[in-house]
Amino acid sequence: MSRRGAGRTAARRGRRIALNTTAGLFCLLWIFPVYWMLNTALTPYARIVRPTPSFLPSPPTLANFSDAVHQHGFLGDLRNSLLVTCTVIVVALLFAFVAAVALTRFRFRGRRSFLVAVLAVQMVPQPALIIPLFLSLKSAHLLNHLAGLVGTYLALVLPFTLWTLRGFLGGVPRELEEAAMVDGAGRVTVMRRILLPLVLPGLIATSVFSFITAWNDYLFAYVIMKDQSGYTLPVWLVSFSTGTGTDYGGLIAASALFSLPVIVFFMLVQHRLVEGMTAGAVKE
Repeated sequence: MSRRGAGRTAARRGRRIALNTTAGLFCLLWIFPVYWMLNTALTPYARIVRPTPSFLPSPPTLANFSDAVHQHGFLGDLRNSLLVTCTVIVVALLFAFVAAVALTRFRFRGRRSFLVAVLAVQMVPQPALIIPLFLSLKSAHLLNHLAGLVGTYLALVLPFTLWTLRGFLGGVPRELEEAAMVDGAGRVTVMRRILLPLVLPGLIATSVFSFITAWNDYLFAYVIMKDQSGYTLPVWLVSFSTGTGTDYGGLIAASALFSLPVIVFFMLVQHRLVEGMTAGAVKE
């Protein structure tokens, strides 16, 4: 190998090492909060409140997790969060899929204006919607009902879900549907057997947004649900802070338990999520 070729190989190796080192540092930076949360959750309370931090739980304990699970309202709030989140995901994907098919496969008056309105609604800050949504739910007698909370989350996630699925459906060739219709398939059959499997990565990708919005929200759940029996897990986390102080061990352990469904959900859909993000780059 010539001296010039050896120099280029060494330069490429040096750039690769520098990039890998930088990526490793960023990974450590991102994973440190998760490590610190688990470390604190496994640390006895007496060591948590010490001014000197401990980077290893010594001795490790599950007492904080036990206190979190036995905290008043945990099971009820967990049930409410799962019910609301699953309902929002299913209903949002169903409505957005049907609406996206209509927007990409049919031409009707007001179509572009509707798309602009959907995009404009998505740009409105969520805190600005609290009062209008509160008044709307009050007039519909849905305050302090899980159905009102589901409707609120649907109003937040549907614009984004619809707009995103429209991009996925725009990349599906119309010839596939036409060929199926020539063979005698109806519109519903085409949607179920042709379009739905092809946009499944897009449905998975948009379901992540719906899941995060419904699972992590605290503000709307606290404003809409006044009865403690209707609280969700984000509101339940506040119960660890009282007028006499904060149970930091229980709070961190509860936060770890609260994050667990998110981690499991991402592990289940991660391969589909990558496919969906790639397919979403296709323009109509």
